[in-house]
Amino acid sequence: MSIIVTDAGFGSDDWTAGFSAADRHAANDGGAVDLPSDTPPGDLAAYLDARLIRVDFPSFADGRGFTLAAHLRRLGFAGRLRARGHVIADQYAMARRAGFDEVEIDDDLAARQPEDQWLARADWRAHDYQRRLRG
Repeated sequence: MSIIVTDAGFGSDDWTAGFSAADRHAANDGGAVDLPSDTPPGDLAAYLDARLIRVDFPSFADGRGFTLAAHLRRLGFAGRLRARGHVIADQYAMARRAGFDEVEIDDDLAARQPEDQWLARADWRAHDYQRRLRG
């Protein structure tokens, strides 16, 4: 079972329509697509019609998903953007600043890092060092 983490804490997944693999995503289908972390940024425009994009994080040390999220937002993607996989609570604020709306974690990670650890980072705008530097 997956848990969806948002600024409000833990919740259940309300997306029931399923996901298509990136290589099987049909343009203008308006559904949801799974993007692997090694998706070339030049290929992202093909997914802008999706309602939800889920970016895979195969390891907590693999930051390519943050780059993909930022590129998607700069290209104008306005749908839901979800990080899935090995994102830890310490990375939640970075995920939100990169453009993710939510993070999908498994039950094991939720047990190791309970909701209070994620909520401690939910005010992600307040902990932005660049904002503090600007005054």
